[in-house]
Amino acid sequence: MATQHKLILIIVPTTFSLLLLILFFIIFLRRNRPKKNEPAQMEAGFESRHVGDAENEELIKFQCGEDLTVHDILDAPGEVIGKSSYGTLYRASLIRVNSVVVLRFLRPACTGGMNEVVRLIQVLGSIRHDNLVPLKAFYGGPRGEKLLVHPFFGCGNLAQFTRDENGNSHRWDIISKISIGIARGLDHLHTGLQKPIIHGNLKSKNLFLDWNYHPYVSDFGIHLLLNPTSGQEMLEVSASQGYKAPELIKMRDASEETDIYSLGVILLELLTGKEPINENPTPDEEFYLPNAMRNAILEHRITDLYHPDILLGQGIDQIPIIEEQILNFFQLAMACCSPSPSLRPHIKQVLGKLEEIGK
Repeated sequence: MATQHKLILIIVPTTFSLLLLILFFIIFLRRNRPKKNEPAQMEAGFESRHVGDAENEELIKFQCGEDLTVHDILDAPGEVIGKSSYGTLYRASLIRVNSVVVLRFLRPACTGGMNEVVRLIQVLGSIRHDNLVPLKAFYGGPRGEKLLVHPFFGCGNLAQFTRDENGNSHRWDIISKISIGIARGLDHLHTGLQKPIIHGNLKSKNLFLDWNYHPYVSDFGIHLLLNPTSGQEMLEVSASQGYKAPELIKMRDASEETDIYSLGVILLELLTGKEPINENPTPDEEFYLPNAMRNAILEHRITDLYHPDILLGQGIDQIPIIEEQILNFFQLAMACCSPSPSLRPHIKQVLGKLEEIGK
């Protein structure tokens, strides 16, 4: 009987200690569990800071991002709105400053070294134009994480707009306004800086609109931050979506002329309401939009060159839309899509012509 009491006395403290250990372990796991929808926890390689890491962090702030802190960015609850082979886009809420932004996480393995990236970020962050999406801040983490902070545009991108069939995408005044704005943004990149910036990935998904259909060009120069392998993957995606100039083989060879080609495809999207790639063509149809438009010209199918609803609309000043304006717009878009880079117009010529047509 005495032996049983001794066993009980031994077992009870041991069991109690084991329960305490399990309870401590559960609390530890809960305290270290990633917060729901926290961008910093969604990607491998982009983790919360540990003690001693802060000295290796870098937060570079630009115009309209002066009040941001590392905590604002890393603790922002967010949701994934886009993914690519080289990074992830988040729509995030900055609680302290009551603002919604886009956080662009670039995977460390897909980018250049931090010193090189920071040098380029300083250039991209200094660019300001009424038709360009500005860079508000850049965060460089202790493990090579790179996070870019941009404004968020709730009206979506141009690809969504041209396919939503709400009627406004076929209004000539809006088409003209959007086209001119895109050209002005690209003109600033090509001619308005000390050294030209090649966009490198111009497409309708990288063009955003506000409530007044004012366009903003996004993603310019991102390819400069990527290593050659990731840059080439970006080019392959662009090709599969129908925006790659035929002569462009390597992303490092992107040029003003290849940007103009992509712009031409976008102008055709706006005019026709069609996607650059027809994924379900009939045996008699071309799957690539510029080629389909060339065939329409050769076969005198003029009505295929633009969406029929464009002629039904009226401009803001109630000026009737005439077919000559539309055909001039079409000719300019096709000139931009010329297979020969030397035959494509300069961005200044494109902008001047668009402004003339839009009068």
